[in-house]
Amino acid sequence: MSMLDGDIELLAARLAHAQRLGNMGWAEWNLRTGGIVWSEQVYAIFGRDPAQGPLPLANLAAYVEPADLAALDELLWTVTQGVEPVQAEFRVRRTDGDVRNLRMVLEPLMAPGGPTGVHGVIQDITGRRRAERIMSESRRQLLEARVQAAEERHVMLALREAILPEPVGCLDLPHTRIAVRYVPAEKTASLGGDWFEAAALPDGRALLAIGDVSGHGLPAIAHMAQLRHALVGLTMTGEPPNQLLTWLNDLVLHRLADTTATAIIGHLDAATRVFTWGQAGNLAPVLVRDGVASRLAPPRGILLGATGEVPYQLATTRLRSGDLVLMFTDGLVERRTRDIDEGLDLVMTAACKLPGRDLDEGLDRLLEDIGGPNPEDDACLLAVGILGTC
Repeated sequence: MSMLDGDIELLAARLAHAQRLGNMGWAEWNLRTGGIVWSEQVYAIFGRDPAQGPLPLANLAAYVEPADLAALDELLWTVTQGVEPVQAEFRVRRTDGDVRNLRMVLEPLMAPGGPTGVHGVIQDITGRRRAERIMSESRRQLLEARVQAAEERHVMLALREAILPEPVGCLDLPHTRIAVRYVPAEKTASLGGDWFEAAALPDGRALLAIGDVSGHGLPAIAHMAQLRHALVGLTMTGEPPNQLLTWLNDLVLHRLADTTATAIIGHLDAATRVFTWGQAGNLAPVLVRDGVASRLAPPRGILLGATGEVPYQLATTRLRSGDLVLMFTDGLVERRTRDIDEGLDLVMTAACKLPGRDLDEGLDRLLEDIGGPNPEDDACLLAVGILGTC
């Protein structure tokens, strides 16, 4: 074998390899002699046995899907009329029944008096079109999911607003200012059962409470509503916060199956500035006094719904003029991206900056200082300032 023959064979092997990788082949039809040449890959694309020989241009229509025949007809007519390459895409049904997407580029072989033949490149683009359809369907599903999530978020936030309307201004208590915030999670699926209550009692004291029901979505919101409404009713008994927690614990144990909850319930006597409170598995409030923040020592108390055997204890904190108490649920400080102690440090630092006269605006700045809303969980904040008449 000569060096030239070896080079030709190597070139032919590389060309065949390139055709297989690109799933494309070449073909040539001689319009004068009727001779036809197909590369090996064209037979593979059509699923045709090479022993049967290549197909004349006119016989391609037998393979093309009926809906795409017009594209083939226009391609064949156009290539015999001009000198420029033309292309079209259509589907063919192979002898094994498999439908493939093909792109065919045809170029007329011109001579004086008109075209003498047609040269073509045929590529199987089925995989590409399938990937495009999958991507398009994925985009459609993603868009639908986003729309649905936005609608669900709107419904859940509206439901929460109906159950838990945010009070405007401060409570009518002497020398006391109270501000609250509900901070929804950024993700719809993370909206949960956080709640607060701040209300004047018939005896002149204030009920101050926050809590968080386990879970997310509508079930958690429904359980939150039951727990909060029960507390409002039980408060009218005048019993201390630890007894209220005991009753709420019984409610969760016997009426809210597979549910737990955290809570802080307190009574503030504005005349004596005594804050009496109990807690059930919630983070202790932060006290800011003389510009220094510290966490109050929590009385004994475990999660609501955990057990009925452990009594809830009571704590008493005597507040002073200028003091500020900040109560919050764990969604304020717990983040996937940071340790809870780091979150607590940020809250305590930010709490020291809360202004005496505008707690509403101060809570907004506190949220900014700690990194904004929690993407994964909602939170409630309740701030109480002993600052003078509202």
